[in-house]
Amino acid sequence: MGSNKTLLLVLLPIVFLAATFAVVASANETTKPVTTTTITVSENEDEEDLSFLEEPKDYPHYADPNYNPHGAEIDHTSLEDKRQEPSTPVVDEKDVVVLTKTNFDEFINNNKYVMVEFYAPWCGYCRQLVPEYAAAATELKEGGSDVVVAKVDAIQESELADKFNVDGFPTLFFFVDGVHRSYEGDRTKDGIVSWLKKKTGHAVQNVTTTEEAEAILLAEAKLVVAFVDSLTGPESEEVDAAAKQEDDLNFYQTSNPQVAQVFQIDSNAKRPVLVLLKKEFQKLSLFHGDFSKSAIVEFVSSNKHPLVINFTMESASLVFESAIQKQVFLFAAAEQSENLIPTLEEAAKTFKGKIIFSHVQMDNEEYGKPMMDFLGVEGDAPRVLAYTGNDDRKKFFMEGDITSDNIQSFAESFLADKLKPFYKSNPIPEFNDGDVKIVVGLNFEDIVLDESKDVLLEIYAPWCSHCRKLEPTYTKLARHLKGIDSLVLAKMDGTKNEHAKAKAQGFPTILFYPAGKKSSEPIIFESNPSGVELYKFMQKHATTPFKIQKPIQPLSSEGVDPTIAETVPETEAPVSSQDARDEL
Repeated sequence: MGSNKTLLLVLLPIVFLAATFAVVASANETTKPVTTTTITVSENEDEEDLSFLEEPKDYPHYADPNYNPHGAEIDHTSLEDKRQEPSTPVVDEKDVVVLTKTNFDEFINNNKYVMVEFYAPWCGYCRQLVPEYAAAATELKEGGSDVVVAKVDAIQESELADKFNVDGFPTLFFFVDGVHRSYEGDRTKDGIVSWLKKKTGHAVQNVTTTEEAEAILLAEAKLVVAFVDSLTGPESEEVDAAAKQEDDLNFYQTSNPQVAQVFQIDSNAKRPVLVLLKKEFQKLSLFHGDFSKSAIVEFVSSNKHPLVINFTMESASLVFESAIQKQVFLFAAAEQSENLIPTLEEAAKTFKGKIIFSHVQMDNEEYGKPMMDFLGVEGDAPRVLAYTGNDDRKKFFMEGDITSDNIQSFAESFLADKLKPFYKSNPIPEFNDGDVKIVVGLNFEDIVLDESKDVLLEIYAPWCSHCRKLEPTYTKLARHLKGIDSLVLAKMDGTKNEHAKAKAQGFPTILFYPAGKKSSEPIIFESNPSGVELYKFMQKHATTPFKIQKPIQPLSSEGVDPTIAETVPETEAPVSSQDARDEL
């Protein structure tokens, strides 16, 4: 799923490892399985003979789901060959309904509440979820819940998976009257059951005594309290509806003035009154809007976090799992932070609910240094950086002195999309005349986004075993195709370079950028990366037609190597056999 928990696990493994499952147990594998295809070469003279591109033995290939595209220093040996998972113990899944394309729509339409898991049989995280998911289904059924728990084999039911944009496993959706939302909660029986009960039952808890109120204040780090005339009726219903939309904190309501005082509410205030209490920050936020679900949800979303979040392993989820996708980070060493944090807080007041502001202690080895690697921050001087989370992952550095006015102006430009993004990059190579072009962040637009070229790009990691297996195949194909001017085969180290148009889903990720269509998203290669399959993929999507000429038969015992083929655009004459002697 495009879940942000995946982002935490995949992009910042050192920082977020201790935040765990919540994060680890809910992490998604990032790729779909790839089918190995055997190519049968036709004897028809009118078809291309591609046998010379076939490998001696095709190997199963998967983009590495454990990649670290931003270069944090981790032990990569632990990332190799993770596919051999232990077998799953037998689990009674009698209360989990199996859905397919033939019964999915009817089942969803006939049941008000449905939790659906999209899984892959080979996915280790899916197998870990099986006993928890089955136990949750049984507890809900035996408890008389209206929620039905179901699952879909996303490999067998690929059409269903595509329909719901499933791009990782396991992905869980909760359907209410046919409308779905992602489930991002704990992947445990208790976590699933608790979340579903809140979403389908009464989400607001009644508080009637001061003893109850005092116990709640001791137990809760942050909470929402409504002081209403009655614990039933329109006002209570609006609070309950808002509570169902909020996963991060609990909602309470009271009609008792003495209880209201415990929650720092004026007992003589005109009702309804709603406050958000944050114990750790000694902060109370008073709601002033229309007493409706939408207004309450917006208020809570804007006020549930502090003005500036101190970035730690524990608080990382507040930043990267928030619905607010824009973040501004202050990187400063401990001795500099005392003076700079108030400056950041002053600027942050204007952007509540729009931008998350966070302070990162850059001289902290546990989380500061990995965050610097992740976001490309270098040096010891304090820096302010803006980041768009989730899909596009763009970064922007603030220039000038770190003042409240400068930060506010920078944030306004950030919201208005007026800033130029920064991309990590190796230096542009001095020589780049090989069959496979070297792409870095700084020359990405010149090579990959050249509108006159059809470009195939491999995004790799130096430590990735699948990338190493692919290299000879990729290089061999590039050697055969180097005579085609309209076509470029390139590769980019995804741990050191980045661009908004090159989003790695794992290593290796292979993307195709057709000529004249560079404003569109690239086409993702999702088959077995043999020379034949890569060639056919390019032929299918290229703007300018091309082909490899059929293999040339040897003229004598010392003649042309029969495994060498000529490369010609369809509109040009073949090259000579002498030009086709390139060594494979």
